[in-house]
Amino acid sequence: MAVQVQLLLFGVVIMTTIVTKTTVSQPSMPEGCSDSCGALRIPYPFGTTPGCYYSPSFHLTCNHTFDPPKPFFHGSNVSILNISLERGELRVETVVARDCYNKAGNLLAEESYPYSYTRTHTKFPLSQRNKFTGVGCDTVGLIGGNGARYYATGCVALCNQTHDIVNGSCSGIGCCQMGIPQGITHYLTIAQSLTKNHSAVHDFNPCGFAFVAEQDAYNFSALDLRNLQNREKFPVVLDWALGYLTCEEAKRNLTGYACRARNSVCLNSNNGAGYRCKCLQGFEGNPYLLDGCKDINECERSNPCSIKCENLPGSFSCSSCPKGFKGDGLRDGTGCSPVDKRNNGGYIKRLSIALGICTGLLILLLASSWIYWGVKKRRHIELKEKFFQQNGGVLLQRQLLSHQRGSTETAKIFTAEELKRATNNFDQTRVIGQGGYGTVYKGVLANNNKVVAIKKSKIGDQSQIEPFINEVIVLSQINHRNVVKLLGCCLETEVPLLVYEFITNGTLSDHIHNKVGSLFPWEKRLKIATETAGAIAYLHSSTSMPIIHRDIKTANILLDKNHTAKVSDFGASRLVPLDQTQLTTLVQGTLGYLDPEYFHTSQLTEKSDVYSFGVVLAELLTGQRALSFARPEGERNLALYFISSIKEDQLREILDDNLAIRENIQAIKAVASLAEGCLRVRGKERPTMKEVASELEGMMHKKMHPWNRAEDDLTQEETENLLKSSDVRKYYDHGGCCSNSTARFESMNNEMLQSYKYGR
Repeated sequence: MAVQVQLLLFGVVIMTTIVTKTTVSQPSMPEGCSDSCGALRIPYPFGTTPGCYYSPSFHLTCNHTFDPPKPFFHGSNVSILNISLERGELRVETVVARDCYNKAGNLLAEESYPYSYTRTHTKFPLSQRNKFTGVGCDTVGLIGGNGARYYATGCVALCNQTHDIVNGSCSGIGCCQMGIPQGITHYLTIAQSLTKNHSAVHDFNPCGFAFVAEQDAYNFSALDLRNLQNREKFPVVLDWALGYLTCEEAKRNLTGYACRARNSVCLNSNNGAGYRCKCLQGFEGNPYLLDGCKDINECERSNPCSIKCENLPGSFSCSSCPKGFKGDGLRDGTGCSPVDKRNNGGYIKRLSIALGICTGLLILLLASSWIYWGVKKRRHIELKEKFFQQNGGVLLQRQLLSHQRGSTETAKIFTAEELKRATNNFDQTRVIGQGGYGTVYKGVLANNNKVVAIKKSKIGDQSQIEPFINEVIVLSQINHRNVVKLLGCCLETEVPLLVYEFITNGTLSDHIHNKVGSLFPWEKRLKIATETAGAIAYLHSSTSMPIIHRDIKTANILLDKNHTAKVSDFGASRLVPLDQTQLTTLVQGTLGYLDPEYFHTSQLTEKSDVYSFGVVLAELLTGQRALSFARPEGERNLALYFISSIKEDQLREILDDNLAIRENIQAIKAVASLAEGCLRVRGKERPTMKEVASELEGMMHKKMHPWNRAEDDLTQEETENLLKSSDVRKYYDHGGCCSNSTARFESMNNEMLQSYKYGR
């Protein structure tokens, strides 16, 4: 199919070239500039020599060591396949990341290096017509990038036999795939083994692969598990634009405005900043050159008129039909045909018959339409009932009735129509959040004008229906001021919908890293940490069935108008039966917050939430992100950097500048020690969330006591001594997170960060 599409596009290009040469003279590049490199035409604003391009971002290099020559971004190894002025797109080639192993599970350096990770620096953002893909039966594909935004994620591809693979499907069995957000210009792709270095699947899959490619350029096949190592590159689409201004801003700065050609229009970029130019309808050519947009002579090109055609600027006109003829003069209409003046009586009779037939057909059409809409409405009702049954509606109703006897407030079952009205039919302007477990919309309930958050869940496995219903029931019973309240759900759609209370003041991550509002004082940070710890401890020990959140991070801690913390997003959460202390699950979570013990063993425990909360405490203390490739190599993982700084008596150097350190030194020291305990690699050595919450509550009460002010009145020298106290390092003396038992985890993290050493 891809070959046929390429041949079709090639044919269109050839036909367009032939027609253009015979009808419109193409605008040329500025004088003395080359407009081609090998077989590729290079239109302005792109160019290969100084004075022939709009800005350094459009500077290309024509490499004549290839036959035919190939164009590249200046100073880059990214080759260019195609440039589109009409669509504002570039098609380039990027390398596939791969790691290959022998039968014994040893890395084949000559096969993998330097492609176990690939670093791509493009001057324009990736188009959303691309997909990130991981291929293999023991493979983790990772991608991280930046530009207009920071971005890091990944997917897992697993299988143990080729019979399980579905060709063309990238749902996780042998192949995983995901979209790419807007604004990404620099990115890395990494392929790594998940468990046994491909030794268990080596006979049919010795390598793992990760790459970004145009959506239609790759179609997964079971043969790719072995043969994909023969392919080094895939085409990738970039969206290019001029500068960083909008059309309106650029017009006010006429000296740099590029759309000054006659018969051209300015369009804002739909992927990041900048704008591009386009010829008006009826014109063609290069809108970036002064006389670049030329009129299309429709009369010569296609002659759309049946009599006489007159070409007009941007359009054409057909002569009207002469007397005695009827029609509109267009070839694709009725044209001009003579009027039959004979047998007017027969004409009237035929007209009456035709009117009668038309009337009958109209009545038949109306009756058919009424029957069709009636059947369609009935099928719609039946489909909603089917989804309701399929999603466990009867079980949920029975559970709700049993719980209502002992509770005054339980989850409500909403209808699909209620939630459609609340979100204006799930309009994209109502989207307030998007994650791995669903999309969140802002809605207003019609019956009481209550503002709610409506989440489209991604549960689709029938085996998960009963656990999902239990989760809805349990979450609806939670009555904790620091947990986002689940109000109800809708089961009449193919994908269940969850309805939560709406929190107005953004996330803790926004306030720490994006400086939203004024959430900087230590007192507020300590209060939020205490409230969050209390909520997680409540989930672990005070609900009817313990709940492990599994995705604790600052982006999942919401703040209301009073800066009260609300733990949210239970899409990855798991209920733990009372007779169990751990669950074996597929590893899920967010890089930077993920418990290393859970990552290696797939054994999920309550201590996994403790580790993630330790990272949150480190963020509150330092004001730095949990994972950032903009920092130096040794500081990219905040958890490792935080522990290392404590070990080297450098806690003060990493604290947030917005903290009043001298006034709050005792509390800061205590919270740092508590965070270090939470970040121990072995879960058994971490405190429970109940113990963490108790410690933080004690700090809050001590902070509020009036006698505490005298204790905080320390000199600068005392402050430094406290920060360098051996008490902060007490865990290391007992084989804490930096003991020999963690060497494998530190080695894995260092290897992963080393792979990203050229990234940001």
